Amino acid sequence: MTRGRTTNGRPDTGPIERGAGGIPVRRIAIIAWHAGVLAGAALMLYPLLWMVVSSLRPEYQIPGNLSLWLAQAPLWENFASGWNALARPFGVYVLNSTIVSIGAVVGNLIACSMAGYAFARLSFRGRRLGLGIVIATLLLPGYVTFVAQYVMFSKLGLVNTFVPLILPKFLAVDSFFVFMITQFIRGIPRELDDAARLDGCGYIRTFFSIIVPLIRAPLATTAVFTFLWTWGDFFSQLVYLTKEDVKTAAVAIAAFADPDASTEYGPMFAMALLTLAPIFIVFTLFQKQLVRGIASTGFK
Repeated sequence: MTRGRTTNGRPDTGPIERGAGGIPVRRIAIIAWHAGVLAGAALMLYPLLWMVVSSLRPEYQIPGNLSLWLAQAPLWENFASGWNALARPFGVYVLNSTIVSIGAVVGNLIACSMAGYAFARLSFRGRRLGLGIVIATLLLPGYVTFVAQYVMFSKLGLVNTFVPLILPKFLAVDSFFVFMITQFIRGIPRELDDAARLDGCGYIRTFFSIIVPLIRAPLATTAVFTFLWTWGDFFSQLVYLTKEDVKTAAVAIAAFADPDASTEYGPMFAMALLTLAPIFIVFTLFQKQLVRGIASTGFK
């Protein structure tokens, strides 16, 4: 069977492959593709939706119940119970997570951008070796150096403070962001630096006036990923923060699962849902900048 005429009146040559029921094969493939994507999305969203529904259920309906339907009216008391279930109001833990996350974001933005500028633009002895070490540390698991870092901060009396979680970020320890910003700056024409130097700008003025405005995309990517990774970090915060006044939300959530007592699933899921809210907010607000930053740096 051949094609007819297009909307502009020109003949459209070539056969149309049709499947069962006379539906074109191409349309069947598109429908099958979208159906598969929707099925995969539903599979990935199911745990989140189940947690939302479970946070509104009474305690006896949660264990073993895998459905997404509420058998009765939503039980909003789970949020009030979870907020005051621990030794401190849950808002204290959320505030601590906010302080740590914002401090980590600020530290990475300052240190990683400056380190990337130094590796990409400045000429100094050992620059290639230093960049090679930075790239090599990408292959090194963070747990390898964690014990030495803990011993150092412990001897300095900084355990149970936010310093061990924030201070390393100001030292450009996240090699991934340093390498990403370095590669992006290398793609910026050096003629801009030469023009700034002719106008009397030094390295610092060139960095803040020329380079920083041009690397907003990778900086946005650095900020979003740093916030997400720091907010959801559990291991480091569990080790360094043991006092109730400095615990973060990620550590506080684990306190609901008490092996020596019965676990209150409803309040636990309610507080877990509140803990996830900032992640969704940040991702929604900076989604365009994140996608632009990933695409512009070639990290696809």
